[in-house]
Amino acid sequence: MQVFEYPDIASWPALLQRPVMDTTALESNVAAILKEVQQQGDAAVRKYALQFDKVQLNELQVTETEFAQATAALEPTLKQAILQAKQNIEIFHRAQQEAGKIIETMPGVHCWRKSLPIEKVGLYIPGGSAPLFSTILMLGIPAVIAGCKEIVLCTPSNAAGEVHPAILFAARQVGIDRVFKIGGVQAIGAMAYGTATVPRVHKIFGPGNQYVTCAKQLINKDGIAIDMPAGPSEVAVLADESCVPAFVAADLLSQAEHGPDSQVLLVSTSADVIKQVQQEVEKQLAELPRRSIATQALEHSRLVLVKDMDIAMELLNAYAPEHLIIACKDDITLADGVVNAGSVFLGNYSPESAGDYASGTNHTLPTNGYARAYSGVSLDSFVKKVTFQRLTQEGLQNIGNTIAVMAAAEGLDAHKRAVTIRINN
Repeated sequence: MQVFEYPDIASWPALLQRPVMDTTALESNVAAILKEVQQQGDAAVRKYALQFDKVQLNELQVTETEFAQATAALEPTLKQAILQAKQNIEIFHRAQQEAGKIIETMPGVHCWRKSLPIEKVGLYIPGGSAPLFSTILMLGIPAVIAGCKEIVLCTPSNAAGEVHPAILFAARQVGIDRVFKIGGVQAIGAMAYGTATVPRVHKIFGPGNQYVTCAKQLINKDGIAIDMPAGPSEVAVLADESCVPAFVAADLLSQAEHGPDSQVLLVSTSADVIKQVQQEVEKQLAELPRRSIATQALEHSRLVLVKDMDIAMELLNAYAPEHLIIACKDDITLADGVVNAGSVFLGNYSPESAGDYASGTNHTLPTNGYARAYSGVSLDSFVKKVTFQRLTQEGLQNIGNTIAVMAAAEGLDAHKRAVTIRINN
């Protein structure tokens, strides 16, 4: 990890740069796979499952027997943990439901907004080096609460054609029955364009590697909605002398172990804190099963020493992290200065892992600086906000002249006539 002491503001863009890769060849390869899935459907899906996942898929959809076997195979402690997390996530997301309210903007003019579910959604759940069954809870629960009529889940199987039992157990607990053993670009293509087996959906959610992310961005150009542009996972930590260096190091490593292209950032006003965190990172890294991955991520991570908290917050808002941990004595006060972040964790006892799994907030968050303009997944991600209005005869009389004058000023006479024809009648 590189240490930067009191960097000048002019150097911030370079300092806060995420790992960059050339995507030219990537886009070409991904586009070719998507086109083949669009044209050849299930045959292309099976072809690429064999090529990339080394599995011959006879049946693409998970059977009832496989669901039952997964439930029986999963250890009780993990089942209970999943159920506890499910309960907390449901509580938090149900609270996001809005009751429709009719607003009378002037006598006889009534306007309101209604949340309507996206009818068909697709969820992509990675299942490679780490089967992300927690993401099923984060995506499936709000989809069910929103009332989406059709929820399709794609996740890769192992070489034996088996899906991780925790993924199937979580899917069944959430209420998802249509699970397909498809991973990678071919999964995104199948849900985007539809095949004989996999239904076409209107919006696709879920994390993935660079190929999956690229596929989502390309199908978005074809009119298929996606949750958000996303990249490698990242965390930024703001720490002062009140932090526990071992805790901070653990938080940094919890993100570094996601993948070699993940990034972690520590900002502090204390040189001692930075030194102590460095030592703890080295100590804990040696004990990590995924230390080779974490080590690669740490190569492009940063430790930044700044003069005061105002500069620290300015720097962090410029970075716009996916996850922001404020391990400071004035954490709540400092939180008021957060402008750009996906999700914020306050105090020494709020690890980012809590949000990843079970506190209730959603862990599907904007990365790569997109937190400047995007929100994380929520109940709103699975609904459309449709506006309604109803004008009485009195209402049109009251507002009609305003509409007619504005329409005439824009040279849109048919718009004006749509009003005057009613008033004159």
